[in-house]
Amino acid sequence: MPSLDFDIEKAHFKEFYENSAQLLDDAKNSFTTLIHALISQIDKLSISKIEGRVKNREECIKKFNLKYRTNLESISQEYSIRDHITDLIGLRIVCLYEDDIEKIKNCLSQHFEVIDITDKISQIENTEGSFGYKGLHLDLKLNQQRNELPEYTTYSEFRFEVQIRTIIQDSWSVLDHKIKYKKSIPTHLKRRINTLAALFELADREFREIRLSTNEEMLKAEITENELEQETQESEVAQATSSGRVVPLNAFSFLKIARHFFNSYEFESHKVDGFTQEIIKLKPGISRGKLNFYLRENIAKVKKYQAFFEKENPTDLLNPYTIIRHCLYLGDKQIFDQLLNNISKENFDKWLDTAEQ
Repeated sequence: MPSLDFDIEKAHFKEFYENSAQLLDDAKNSFTTLIHALISQIDKLSISKIEGRVKNREECIKKFNLKYRTNLESISQEYSIRDHITDLIGLRIVCLYEDDIEKIKNCLSQHFEVIDITDKISQIENTEGSFGYKGLHLDLKLNQQRNELPEYTTYSEFRFEVQIRTIIQDSWSVLDHKIKYKKSIPTHLKRRINTLAALFELADREFREIRLSTNEEMLKAEITENELEQETQESEVAQATSSGRVVPLNAFSFLKIARHFFNSYEFESHKVDGFTQEIIKLKPGISRGKLNFYLRENIAKVKKYQAFFEKENPTDLLNPYTIIRHCLYLGDKQIFDQLLNNISKENFDKWLDTAEQ
């Protein structure tokens, strides 16, 4: 039963904590797994990490003592410490972009009972000249539907807090906790801390804008089959670059062309970027039409070589990048000599000599 005796309530809480330690840890693991499964269904959302913890017993008592005890006792409101520790079980979701936070919030709101929301993002952004930790905190419980499932019945009594923040917000939170003095300090130090916080906020915004701009560039790289065919034909003309219709190759146009020839292959962005740069380094100014020409003209022959090679070497398969390397090498052996190692060139040239006989 609740009371106004802090020592009694502290003893009750310690007893509850010790008796429930394993159950709390199991609940934390179950909630973490469930949320990971739910969030993974959100389209085009990248998560850095999802982690959970059970709050330290003494930290719980300290938090209650500092935040709630004085006010409750001043109005003679009986209390149980456990009822006021909303983050006894805490989860943290770290995403990449600011606008991902709202998507995660909406997802969790659909699948859990929302007890309370603390929007530290709006609190900061709606206060002029204020900078600091930004994140969204949700106090949640399992909803009635999940409470009835056998695997969750044991945890139905527990509420838990979910903190949602970006990578940059998470980094600032870590640093912010390391700054020992932030309030009763000279003005010039406050200004420096605010400047640092503002830089983190700017970085978060720029990170999102870079993603949006990248998506815009990918849309610009979209090209119709007729346009690409015209550029491919023009690329065969020595003076084609003066026509104004030939567009230099970049990672976005490489991806567009590569997906046309290998539509079932998942091209990873960092590999696309590095491979495109490798091509441009060997042939500066190469156009997307020229790349398409090399592939269109040579891929049939290279795929015949692929079939021969993989039959002779069943455990050594040629992926799309390797096939493209062979197409470019076949298109211009002098310029793209370095795209293949010596053994690969020797094997390919030997097969070409045999195939042409």
